[in-house]
Amino acid sequence: MVPPQYYLLLAAAVFCIGVFGLLTRRNALLFLMSVELMLNAANINLVAFSYYWGNVTGQTFGLFTMALAAAEVAIGIGIILVLYRNFHEIDVTEATTMRW
Repeated sequence: MVPPQYYLLLAAAVFCIGVFGLLTRRNALLFLMSVELMLNAANINLVAFSYYWGNVTGQTFGLFTMALAAAEVAIGIGIILVLYRNFHEIDVTEATTMRW
């Protein structure tokens, strides 16, 4: 049996990689990938604690988080397509010119 500390360490590393990607990138696709990494880190924690305590509550919340991530990607891809159609690039710093 793998101790839960290893799962927590893995989740913390994945979450930190996601935060680093979110803070340093200007590409909208890399933003979405970074948010997905952060959500996956949360899922690792939920499933690890669910396994540790012997119930399925964390796994159930993990499934809801996956559904949330799928909806977030669908909305995010739509926004990226609008950005590319209007500005011919997906740099998020250019989106400030979309104001009225």
